[in-house]
Amino acid sequence: MMTVPFSDLVAQQHEIDGEVRSAMREVFESGAFIGGPAVAAFEHEYAAYTGTRHCVGMGNGTDALEAALRAVGVGRGDEVVIPANTFIATAEAVLRAGATPVLVDVDEHALLIDPAAAAAAVGPATRAIVAVHLYGQPAPVERLEPIARSAGAVIVEDAAQSHGARRHGGASGGLASIAATSFYPGKNLGAAGDAGAVTTDDPELARTVRMLGSHGSERRYAHELLGFNSRLDAVQAVVLSAKLRRLEDWNVRRRAIAVAYGALLHDLDELTLPVVAEGNEHVWHLYVVRVRDRERVAAELAEAGVATGIHYPVPLHRSPALVDQTIRRTDCPVTDAAAGEILSLPMFPHMTASQVVAVTQALRTAVHAPALPAERVVIPALERSGSWPAG
Repeated sequence: MMTVPFSDLVAQQHEIDGEVRSAMREVFESGAFIGGPAVAAFEHEYAAYTGTRHCVGMGNGTDALEAALRAVGVGRGDEVVIPANTFIATAEAVLRAGATPVLVDVDEHALLIDPAAAAAAVGPATRAIVAVHLYGQPAPVERLEPIARSAGAVIVEDAAQSHGARRHGGASGGLASIAATSFYPGKNLGAAGDAGAVTTDDPELARTVRMLGSHGSERRYAHELLGFNSRLDAVQAVVLSAKLRRLEDWNVRRRAIAVAYGALLHDLDELTLPVVAEGNEHVWHLYVVRVRDRERVAAELAEAGVATGIHYPVPLHRSPALVDQTIRRTDCPVTDAAAGEILSLPMFPHMTASQVVAVTQALRTAVHAPALPAERVVIPALERSGSWPAG
């Protein structure tokens, strides 16, 4: 029986090993562990990649989102509109900034923040709307912008799951005045530990973010703001620079896997396959299907050696961790319905064609659908994607 992991970070590391070892030697010989040339180089490279003028590296994505919110003026007494279908870090960052999260529903098809729900939730205290780019595709930022303007608020991108994605030609991380991202190892662009960044065209916002992540200081012992300690270290910058040079190719492979999944699963009435929202270029951080009897299907896939995930099983408006927090909740029927059905299939750029077939055949069996005959299991999209591992 072939086993298929949910992700394979070791394969990524093997691809960049020689380059990283050489660059790491320079870091250790220089002693520039915090800041220094490696961090400056990555910040320049990632800003260029997102089409922005400034990138500020941070210790993790949650800190980056908090700093972005605080930089645009979010604080005590403010409200921030966020989708209920997101990782808890989105709410944590709002609460840490001193503001109140306002949880709203997502759209039925892409499960991204619903502009109509956001419009209904804004009020006099709204200071920001967080556009969470989920599963690998951007939220409809241009539809949220007039809603934010009418409330005197700003859009902040949560771009942790969308490295390389585009909307109407614009790059994730550069669609609004400021964006935060995470480089957690499992992301499309992942470090060898925790890391994050903020991107913006505004030099003053970049300056504020950098100060916030360095104890509110630009100069040693001169503290202008009450900040915290969250800086990108050189070791992570080296890994990120090496992976950034390969990110476009890795995203091409992810797209090919998504096409293959669609080709091999499209005939199953028991499944709802993910969709690409109009105007988006998806990078498939996650491949999320919806399936009835999700727990049984996931268990049968595990028995067949296929690892899966759920992103996310408990919506934020039902999270025990947030029960005692100051949060404004709205009705979220789409989020509630999706939470009981969503299932994330294995998705990583070094996935082999054989692994893709193994996942789809195991899933077909789990939903009591016939396996595809061997002659129909052809994956031309994978074969066209370059040096694809045949497995």
